[in-house]
Amino acid sequence: MSRIDQARKGYLSKDISTTNQAHSSDAIHESIHHQEKHLSSFNLPDIILGGQDGLVNVLGIILGIAAATADSRIVIIAGVAATFAESISMAAVAYTSKLTEADYYKSEYEREKWEIDNVSEGEKEEIKALYKSYGFSGKVLDEIIEKITSDKQVWLKVMMEQELKLTPIERKQALPVSIIVGISAIIGSLIPLTPYFFLSVKSATLLSLVISSLALFVVGYYKAQKTLGRDFIKHGIEMTVIGMVSALVGYLVGNMMKIS
Repeated sequence: MSRIDQARKGYLSKDISTTNQAHSSDAIHESIHHQEKHLSSFNLPDIILGGQDGLVNVLGIILGIAAATADSRIVIIAGVAATFAESISMAAVAYTSKLTEADYYKSEYEREKWEIDNVSEGEKEEIKALYKSYGFSGKVLDEIIEKITSDKQVWLKVMMEQELKLTPIERKQALPVSIIVGISAIIGSLIPLTPYFFLSVKSATLLSLVISSLALFVVGYYKAQKTLGRDFIKHGIEMTVIGMVSALVGYLVGNMMKIS
């Protein structure tokens, strides 16, 4: 359990002992030194993004096809095609998005570095304004500015994290993220599609709606559990409703174009 998770647990249970453990000197220093590792291993957003989009999009497609025809083979073909098209598309978008984020961070990093080297007084003024907005003033503010600007790496880090609100992103992260999103999309897509391999279109549609609703509820519940630590059922229902409304649009379109 990470220090932040431990602190969140203590807060939710109002357990002072657990909260104090999360705020011990050793825990804080270890957390800061291993912050990048913790962040890079947290892939819940990517998993939910791929799984939820895969499930909702493919469910909408197969519901539309199922409403238009009673031939399960057509539904399966459309569903499989949509599954792979969706997963590849999601993976590609995740890959290019991560590269864009990494390139943007690098360009801003290089810009701030150049400005520190060439317009240092202006950059010092930015540091001064930043910490003044935090409530520092007078001699204390001057000491903070002097301390930060005495080390260019610290100075640059402060500008990136506190002024621009940017965290380091490496281009090598793009491939793992795209793979996670793509695989999650495939898994999510197979949830509503699987019943059509074994049942008639009518029965499969009902079962698909049931298991898709349950899957969305579980995802929403788990997401709330890992991020908020409360309102599990509320967020489970919320994700289920949003997913079902989106998917049922496909059913309505297919029903209007029903094949006799």
